[in-house]
Amino acid sequence: MDNDDQNRPGFKFAEYEMIGVPVRLGLGQRDLDANQVEVARRDTKEKSNAPLANIEEYVEQLLADIQQNLFQRAKAFRDAHITPVDQWADFEAVLEDKGGFILAHWDGTTETELEIKERTKATIRCIPLDANAEAGACILTGKPSQQRVLFARAY
Repeated sequence: MDNDDQNRPGFKFAEYEMIGVPVRLGLGQRDLDANQVEVARRDTKEKSNAPLANIEEYVEQLLADIQQNLFQRAKAFRDAHITPVDQWADFEAVLEDKGGFILAHWDGTTETELEIKERTKATIRCIPLDANAEAGACILTGKPSQQRVLFARAY
């Protein structure tokens, strides 16, 4: 509850948005008279009115919806920034021009991982647990590989 009389509502709303409050409930005299509350979502910037009765359940469901929305947006962003490559020249070009994650075959040896790091400053970020087994050739050595891993540079 913010009962600060020193600042105007717009300042307060901006302050709470900057610190990451996901849901803001606004309750004024007109809202009380109408037995409702103004609900503002931080993730979509939507404002709506909800009945004051059972507002706890409404906010609980809203928080679950916000969590799902943020998760789906993050997943879509991640997926849009993964580039599969099969050739060393493409690996280097994607690192220089596009960035993000590179999905490429690796022969599984520490020596190859260190050589890739020395040449490009990219390291293995993740060996996907749910990836399908996919026979291929290591991006650097050409040795057999059973799956792809995610490479990226640290910034």
